Amino acid sequence: MLLAGIGFFASLLLIFLRVPIAIALGVTGYVGFGYIVGWNQAGSMLALMARESTMSYGLVVIPLFILMGNFVAGAGISGDLYRAAQAWFGHRRGGLATATVMSCGGFAAVCGSSVATVVTIGKVALPSMRKYHYADQLSTASVAAGATLGIIIPPSIMLVIYGIMTETHIGMLYVAGFIPGILGLIGYVLAVRWTVWRRPESAPVAERADRVEKVDSLKRIWSICALFLLVIGGIYGGFFTAAEASGIGAFGAFLLAWSMGRLSWRILYEILVDSALTSAMLIAMLVGASVFTEFLNYTSAHEGLLNFVNDSGLPPVGVVLLICGIYIVLGALMEELSMILLTVPLFFPIVIGLGYDPVWFGVLVVVLCELGMIAPPVGVNLFVVRTIARDVPLTQIIRGIVPFAMANIIRIFILAVFPAISLFLPRLLY
Repeated sequence: MLLAGIGFFASLLLIFLRVPIAIALGVTGYVGFGYIVGWNQAGSMLALMARESTMSYGLVVIPLFILMGNFVAGAGISGDLYRAAQAWFGHRRGGLATATVMSCGGFAAVCGSSVATVVTIGKVALPSMRKYHYADQLSTASVAAGATLGIIIPPSIMLVIYGIMTETHIGMLYVAGFIPGILGLIGYVLAVRWTVWRRPESAPVAERADRVEKVDSLKRIWSICALFLLVIGGIYGGFFTAAEASGIGAFGAFLLAWSMGRLSWRILYEILVDSALTSAMLIAMLVGASVFTEFLNYTSAHEGLLNFVNDSGLPPVGVVLLICGIYIVLGALMEELSMILLTVPLFFPIVIGLGYDPVWFGVLVVVLCELGMIAPPVGVNLFVVRTIARDVPLTQIIRGIVPFAMANIIRIFILAVFPAISLFLPRLLY
């Protein structure tokens, strides 16, 4: 237990010192394993973990879904999605903020990247909301919060990483993420309504679009909606696996971008290079996490923690809520990928030992990461939206994000206490 604690905090310290996550986890795991077992064995373990982590068939999902998202972003779909949401909801008080949340959810679901969603939707939505005199703290908060939906609504890279780390069925994880994602969308819309109710001047009523504009806006987005339904519907319907769906999605997104005339040779080159670099970074992180997990296994930390939990007298729900509290604190201090790679190897055996479903726990962890992305002081989305709206003080963005963070906390409590919400669709379809 002591060695596991030292290794955990050493990795945390290295990450805070801006050491790359893959190196921080890999070095800590290698040194800890070598100290316990021997340095020759540690070298063999490092080679074995690198081979097993990179030769997994499930890893093909990561680069292909990243490629799909980059093609969608390169095709400029974000503007079409926002204009459609604006045409249908913009005439209500707070309607532009609601449209921003919905377009963020739609784009993030296809793109799979929260940060990319903040940048692409933010550049379109923030000038529009300023044009109609929306308060800066509401407009920036709606962009930052809405973009977090991308890591739970399929196809979610975070769910894939969790599935690979814990050998959990990725298709079931995708199905399980759908209802919590919709709950998150509803919660954010209610957060907008709450903000507007308390401060009506923060969201003046915008112009109402006529029927022709509404129909025309739908014509612009039908193709991307069809691609999303093809990929997700194929997985849900059992027509193809998540790996096959990622290939179909990437090829479909390429055809979509090409058919719209928005794919030059320069843009294609940038998309391919960015996809390759992002995929290599994520796979390197998985190798580092595998080495760190192997070190934790040899410390028997899981057994010690499980015995401690059993002897503490806490009910299983109490243990889960305690874990949620730890994640909330960590989420305010580090970004979501680091949190998953560092904590899942430690908490996953405990939760499974208590009899909980691994699919449910994966969804809960990713939703907790959503909260971490908008939680001060280092919620990554707060700083990304700050780079777009440079004249808006960070304190204003933080004040605006409070209702969205509270909506997320309520959702986390509901999912933690009622696992059946996340497991309803997986049990129905699988």
